[in-house]
Amino acid sequence: MTFNDILKESWLSISGNKIRSFLTVLGIIIGVMAVVIMVAVGETVQEEITGQFSALGTNTVVIRAGAAQTGGIRSGNRQTLTIDDGNYIAKLPDVAAMSPVQASGVQVVYGNKNWATSVMGVYPDYTTIQSIDIEYGAMFDDAAVRNASTYAIIGPKTAQELGMGTDPVGEIIRVQNVPLVVIGVAKERGDSAMGSQDDMVIVPITTLKKRIQGSRFPNSVSMIALKLFQDADNSVVIDQISALLRDRHRLKTGDTDDFQVMDMKQIMETMTTVTGYLKLLLIAIAAVSLLVGAIGIMNMMLVSVAERTREIGIRKAIGARESHIIIQFLSESIMISFIGSMIGLVLGVGLSQGIGRFILGYNVPFSIWPVILSVSVAVIVGLASGVMPAVKAAKLNPIDSLRYE
Repeated sequence: MTFNDILKESWLSISGNKIRSFLTVLGIIIGVMAVVIMVAVGETVQEEITGQFSALGTNTVVIRAGAAQTGGIRSGNRQTLTIDDGNYIAKLPDVAAMSPVQASGVQVVYGNKNWATSVMGVYPDYTTIQSIDIEYGAMFDDAAVRNASTYAIIGPKTAQELGMGTDPVGEIIRVQNVPLVVIGVAKERGDSAMGSQDDMVIVPITTLKKRIQGSRFPNSVSMIALKLFQDADNSVVIDQISALLRDRHRLKTGDTDDFQVMDMKQIMETMTTVTGYLKLLLIAIAAVSLLVGAIGIMNMMLVSVAERTREIGIRKAIGARESHIIIQFLSESIMISFIGSMIGLVLGVGLSQGIGRFILGYNVPFSIWPVILSVSVAVIVGLASGVMPAVKAAKLNPIDSLRYE
């Protein structure tokens, strides 16, 4: 028999029992579709997380006040960092930019509207560290920090919620009854895992501490943000920062650090590893559907062998060899698997792209792996589920088969 003859025979056999064949193909369709969608979900999550950390840069380091959690107790609320600590850290050779950071939840008032948001007290370099671009106006300078000037940079969502128009530069807003002049509007960045990046008010840190909060400890801060030079060794710089802060805070040998140094590069690598395992877990769960589909094909082929016992006997009586019988039944199994895999691939890609892009608003990456996976599944599942029925058919005794009713 030629290859075309084998395909025709396989198709005639499959189409001879349409309902049973459809249900068998449906199992493979669901299995492949589930795997493709799970791969797309895993890659989308991985890309989103990686993109958020990449936006900050792998050369970003954040120092938080308070010791790390120990024995179920966390001392992170204690303000153990100061602006002076940040100024000393900024003198390290590998530090490109530094900004102390103090955040506070506030009500912002503009005209007859008010909006709950967060105000960030920072240095001018904060926009460089956090990759914040100013779309309208400009960032305040070091003189504004020294003078505790009443200047503010606002996020685009904040401006929108307050009804300030497209370019609100020069407008006056009030924070805790302190009038602030809007001198800049940040460029839209979208949402992140930590919430909206466009809803904020940025002011000089001295303005926040002295004018808005009226703090009794104007030198204390909750966080220090750093950007290192591209060629800096993060681990070496972190060791230098730890040694400097321990010396400034007069911590003795054996004392626990009263600060936490977080390396964005290390965090991003950890998150990439975690999302990689998550993607494998999702694929493994979806692969169960493929296993069920393979069992369905094997069941159908075993039933087909039983139904076609007399046909097999006739084939062997007129000279068909065992290899011909095996090839015939394997080709039917592979054809069923191939049809299901291709339909499952198209549905999986279509659903993941359509729902992700047009309904949820995520950029779903298209990978060649689902295509390779579908073709591999078509061959492997078809062979694996068809071998036993094919061998059983080939081993039938032709005389017994001819007597079969």
